[in-house]
Amino acid sequence: MLNKYDVIMIGCGHNALIAAAYLTRAGRSVLMLEKNDRPGGFLLTEELTLPGFKHDVYAAAHPLFLTGPAYADFREALEARGLRYVNTELPTGVSMENGETAVFSRSSEDLAAEAERLAPGDGAVLGRMFEAFAPYAGNVFELFNLDLSGQQASEIIRKLLYDQRTGGKSYSAFAASLFSTARNAVSDFRSPVMRAMLASWVTHLGRTPDEVGSGIWVPLTAMALMGGGMPIPEGGSEMLAKALARLVQDQGGMIVTGTRAERIVVKNGKAVAVRTAEGEEYHAKHAVVASTGPDQLYLSLLADAQVSSDIRGQAKRYRYGRGCVQIHLALREAPKWPDPRFTKVGQPHLTDGLDGFTQAIAQGMADLLPAKPTFTVDCSTNLDPSRAPVGKAIMRLQVLEVPCRPRGDAADQIDVGDGTWTQELTERFAERVIAIVGKHIPNIPDAIIGKSVVTPDTLARFNPNSGPGDPYGGSHDFAQSYLFSPLPSQPGHRTEIANLYMLGAATWPGHGINGGSGYIVAQQLLSLDQ
Repeated sequence: MLNKYDVIMIGCGHNALIAAAYLTRAGRSVLMLEKNDRPGGFLLTEELTLPGFKHDVYAAAHPLFLTGPAYADFREALEARGLRYVNTELPTGVSMENGETAVFSRSSEDLAAEAERLAPGDGAVLGRMFEAFAPYAGNVFELFNLDLSGQQASEIIRKLLYDQRTGGKSYSAFAASLFSTARNAVSDFRSPVMRAMLASWVTHLGRTPDEVGSGIWVPLTAMALMGGGMPIPEGGSEMLAKALARLVQDQGGMIVTGTRAERIVVKNGKAVAVRTAEGEEYHAKHAVVASTGPDQLYLSLLADAQVSSDIRGQAKRYRYGRGCVQIHLALREAPKWPDPRFTKVGQPHLTDGLDGFTQAIAQGMADLLPAKPTFTVDCSTNLDPSRAPVGKAIMRLQVLEVPCRPRGDAADQIDVGDGTWTQELTERFAERVIAIVGKHIPNIPDAIIGKSVVTPDTLARFNPNSGPGDPYGGSHDFAQSYLFSPLPSQPGHRTEIANLYMLGAATWPGHGINGGSGYIVAQQLLSLDQ
């Protein structure tokens, strides 16, 4: 039969491409359907501001991907297709409004020395934090490559939650830490600079510093940054997508862009085909894999299928988090940081401290534009000068925890209208953020020669997995994480429809360029033949 493949994949983000790379390497025939004009999802590099200035429109650095199994398995093949990473020994840092700074080193000795410099005794506090997490680290990182609903993961989870010293009769310290907050996790540090540098990163995982469940991510993120650094592909983030797509195609896979999947055809309880908006029908012999959120899957793609009322109801209640604003700048010269170490820092936060940070988040949670946003900056031309003309630079300001549809301004200075990110609203908010940058970097805004702003509306239009503009593809609070993702009635990547799988940000291990769900689904599909 024409239009028949072993596996059909809906969506062509990096997780789908990774799954396709494994499947095609094993000789499976794979068709990938992508609604956009090229594969990659949030891996997109464009000359947004001025000719010759190559900006990563959405995702930028890939530390979790470099430490994962997919990169280990395909590194040589991807490098042969043009992928090359550049990295730094200082993945992050913090610049405080009062002029204090700190850098986060991949070296445990240097990081401890930096903590001690900020406040005598904090080096020991840092050591105790890592020591407390160390007994669990191996098992935790192993879970990132497993479906949490599977037997192997269940056994690891039991080991983590129950104290093995008592024969499992009591809960472990790790179990208690799951319900801690990031603020609690850094409370023993005397230095407010150190507290701000470590706790702020939980927002990049869809959590907030005072949220139950955020505490465990402080040592976990620190260890991930020490292991992976802050690597970026030379030439732009999209180089990963290009290399993966070439690999899939070289191995016999088919990628069709500009085509939107409209329905998954289900017969006798099994997913057997995908119908596109253009009326084409492609048949799947073994599986359909959807790189979507559960709401799109169960309410749209499976709108005509027999689905349990529990699943359908939970899909209707699937929640999205807050939005993100990314300000891309073209600069006539590199940023002139007062602390020269910052020319080598991958992605530092600019903040006035943990309290101000959480206040800005609280304002965003109330659907208000933060009066004093806290955010990260990255200047990829520090590591990859090819991203801009000689002597010039690019900079990205990533402001998280911004309302997707603001209903007011916490500073009462910006008229938000009906909450749509109009050109005027976008410009006014960008001015506020850039003014804060100027307090940390003396040659900003004078060095700016071009600007382009990505708003929650931009995200929503580009990627349906963002809902109203959530860059993380759904809220990652405790009630929608781990075994509750993507849905409590579907705590894994296998759906209740036979031969139908899910991957992507809504599934474990979540958002970001990590490749985890792509790896997990590929192993599940390949294991069916064993």
